[in-house]
Formats: sequence, C-alpha cells, structure tokens
Amino acid sequence: MTLARPDHINDLDTLPWMPAWVTSARAETLEDVAFLSGAALNHLHLVLGYEGVPQALLRDRLALRAAEACVAFSGRPERAGELRDAVHLMRPGDLPGPAGETYLAWQRAVERPVAVKALGRALPNVEPGQIAAWLDTGQGGPVGRAAMVLEAVLRETPRAEVPALILADAALGQALGRDHLVPLLAVGLKRADLRKQGEDLRLACHRALVLSAVEAVRLSTDLARRAAHLKAVAPKLRAKGAGNAVEIFLNRDAVAPSALPLPDRAARRLCDRLVDLGAVRELTGRDTFRLYGV
Repeated sequence: MTLARPDHINDLDTLPWMPAWVTSARAETLEDVAFLSGAALNHLHLVLGYEGVPQALLRDRLALRAAEACVAFSGRPERAGELRDAVHLMRPGDLPGPAGETYLAWQRAVERPVAVKALGRALPNVEPGQIAAWLDTGQGGPVGRAAMVLEAVLRETPRAEVPALILADAALGQALGRDHLVPLLAVGLKRADLRKQGEDLRLACHRALVLSAVEAVRLSTDLARRAAHLKAVAPKLRAKGAGNAVEIFLNRDAVAPSALPLPDRAARRLCDRLVDLGAVRELTGRDTFRLYGV
C-alpha cells in the first residue's frame, strides 16, 4: 500500500489533530488494532505532508527516542541526555561507547533516503547483501512486512535489536512510499514484544504504531510551531553566518556551539541570543558543555 501524497497545508492552525477515536479506542483483536494503526499512520502521513514540519529535525528527534528505547532494551542506564552528550560532545578520536553507537546508528539511518547503501552506513557490521535479504523478507501490508523483517532479523541474530528495528522501520517506510525512514516501531514496542512471533508480533507492531504515530503527530505539531518561531526571529540575528546556523538548528535535535559556522565566542553568544528570543532551548541545564535545540 502506498499512501497518496497530500496537498501541502500552509496554515499552522489547519494542521490536523489525531482523531479522538484513534487515541481512546481499546481494541483487542488483530483486525481492530490493525484498523486503528492504519488510521493513525494515514493521519501521520497527512501531517508529514505539511510543508512547515521540519522533516529532518523531526526524524532526528525521533531517532533519539528510538535510540533511547533500544538502549533501555539492552539494560543500559543511559537516557536522552547521556546519548546527546555521547555523540554531540565527542572530540576527534573519541569513541561514543555502546549507547552512543546506538544513537549514531539511528541518526545515520534517518539522514539519507532509504537504500541498502544508506542502511549499510548506519549498520556497518551488517553485510549489504544481508540487509537486502532481510528487507526482502517482508510480504503483505506495510505493518505485516515490518513485523516479518523484525522477526527474521531477531531469529537469525537474537541480540541484534538495533539492526532489527532499523530495518523493520525501513521496510515500513518503503511499503508506505516514504523516501526516508521515520523511527516509529522502537518507540512503541516493549522489550517483551521483541520475543513474540507471527500473529502475536504483528499485533504488537500494530499497537506500537498507534502509540508512536500519535506521539509523532504531537511532536510534528510542536516542532512546526517552534520552527516557525525560529524562522520569524532569524532576521533579528546580525551575526555573520547566523542564517547557516539557523538551518543547522532546523535540521538537528541538538547542537553544540562548536558545530556552528561561527567563531567559538560568537557561536555561544548566538545561542544565548536565540534562547533569549525563545527560539531555541538549552538542553543540558549545565553552565558548560551546553547543547541547544529547537
């Protein structure tokens, strides 16, 4: 099934909300849950068609949430703040550690259009031929295909939760006609779900997608408003390179001042100015080694 691409919505006030009957229904059978997940995914597709949603930023923030879920599945204690630090505060020659590697894998998976080569960049320890074979495992509808890929990877490599979930989301995106992977399954599934098979796993995936699509719609709406505000205040920024800095903020979940195309002191001043204008937030609560994001 390939969803039709909607006409762009140009007014923030017309960005549609997820219907209450999707979020409040308590479905038990596979058929009923599949109906709700289809409705939720279709609604998310409409929202993603809105030109004001910062697509790269949304994917990057969802990648962080997917990485956080995968790290929790593995029993590690790191959460979003530690994952951001592990990746965004790395210096040349530093290693991100196991949790940081998980975050980097998800970041790389969402950066480029879905293809075996791009997925190989995200999963360098998996042979391209194996990636292609696993993606070809899926058959049937989008969620069924994703569940089959997830089951196939975990059957052959039971502890490879990160590759399994990345490839399952890739299969889902391909089946829905998306160019880029949008992390959804890892955010909604529970650790116990990864041990399920067949119809039980499909049911778990449908349920997970209802939850994660609702959250993705909420996040899309929030980021659309925040991005609009950042663009509105951009003309007030006088620092040379401020325009390029704004584009970086519109594409990344978190930004260190050192990542901006300005001298260090000017970059820190720009970040503080954007915080004062309510256009970005300081994400760490620290006085040093700060990170900023929309």
